[in-house]
Amino acid sequence: MWIRSTLAYRMSFAMTALGGVVVTGLDFVAILLMFSQVDTLGGYRLPEVAFLYGLSATAFGIADLTMGSAGRLGTRVRDGTLDTLLVRPAPVLAQAAADRFALRRISRITQGTLVLGYALVALDVAWTPLKVLLVPVTVLSGGVIFSAVFVVGAAFQFVTQDAAEVQNAFTFGGQTLLQYPPTVFGRDLVRGVTFVFPLAFVNWVPASYVLGRPYPLDLPVWTAFAPPLVAAVCCVLAGLAWRAGLRSYRSTGS
Repeated sequence: MWIRSTLAYRMSFAMTALGGVVVTGLDFVAILLMFSQVDTLGGYRLPEVAFLYGLSATAFGIADLTMGSAGRLGTRVRDGTLDTLLVRPAPVLAQAAADRFALRRISRITQGTLVLGYALVALDVAWTPLKVLLVPVTVLSGGVIFSAVFVVGAAFQFVTQDAAEVQNAFTFGGQTLLQYPPTVFGRDLVRGVTFVFPLAFVNWVPASYVLGRPYPLDLPVWTAFAPPLVAAVCCVLAGLAWRAGLRSYRSTGS
């Protein structure tokens, strides 16, 4: 329904999507401005940083498109309109994800894919079939990991009723963090996004294998191929958090 509504005004959608590509592209423009003054950032050259950026931006764009609307759940919990979703013969999570579905978010995927394409062309890497296969697997796994974070954030709002900005700190903030090499951050922060919130598996860890760089925290080599496993674990934990949150819902009490 929301897609049909959006495409009813095709020119408006095209202009909005193009504007989204330009606005989200300003993040990468900031990186380009940095490299106009330096040759490396944390020991990484521009194509390597662009590779990190492209992986994280594309993965986050997939999650934002599919699960981003779940961030509005706090509003429904607060005003009691979540009850409407509960009486429908469809999973509540699917309805929350489809609520006011914004097709314009495809612009983030487009922009991230363009940067990733540039990086793949500019990188000086000895490509092997395994490395080539790892790139799309990493993007899809990263999208699932970010989606799990969206779901956990939505589940948290059953308790807080309005914690969208807290959720954004881990979703939008996490994506911004991953745009840069792990070498520019403190070791404790890298530990946190590796073992607590495993965002490092969205791009840092698999990219280390592709680029031939040292692994964050000296992780074993096999961890470069762990993103699908990490994504599966994140889905299980997010599912448990969602079920716990949904069971705790007591409407508005009015």
